[in-house]
Amino acid sequence: MCAEVYTRVAIIGPRRLGYAGCGMPNVKAIYPGTFDPLTNGHLDLIARGAKIVDHLVVAILRNADKGSPLFSVEERLEMIREAIEEQGFRNVSADTFDGLLVEYARSQGAQAVLRGLRAITDYEYEFPMAMMNRKLDPKLETLFMMPNEQYTYVSSRLIKGVFKLGGDVSELVPPMVVRRMRAKGGAKA
Repeated sequence: MCAEVYTRVAIIGPRRLGYAGCGMPNVKAIYPGTFDPLTNGHLDLIARGAKIVDHLVVAILRNADKGSPLFSVEERLEMIREAIEEQGFRNVSADTFDGLLVEYARSQGAQAVLRGLRAITDYEYEFPMAMMNRKLDPKLETLFMMPNEQYTYVSSRLIKGVFKLGGDVSELVPPMVVRRMRAKGGAKA
């Protein structure tokens, strides 16, 4: 089938082929979260997601009920944008949103949501969310991806807890996050 698509394109003239060069439409995905703070596990998923979609939007949820934030939404957005630039991701952008993810995805013209699964407990949380999103918008797909094994235990909540108690988290977050965490105060970052 892909050979037929290439042949037809050669006759029609040059144009973007879309996902995997098989004539599928361009795929835009949303990677939602609080990213407080941004971790190396998040960056790993961004890198993996950027390989399989045409455009990935890392979207910070405003007004999330996850306790008191370490960083403001604006600080998190700044850090994500800095990380995107440092990593050289050309098809990744960052944004913020309020309300229902499906409404935000629709407003962005996204066809998919990217979510990370570190362990079975993540699946138990993510599966009903994915089913509800499908109920609210049957056209929106959910892509589950596993991070690199070295990040399977890393979560923003764990990083914040260890940091607040003076533990060293410098191998688990990007260097610019370490600098900002140290500026906020704490024994080690």
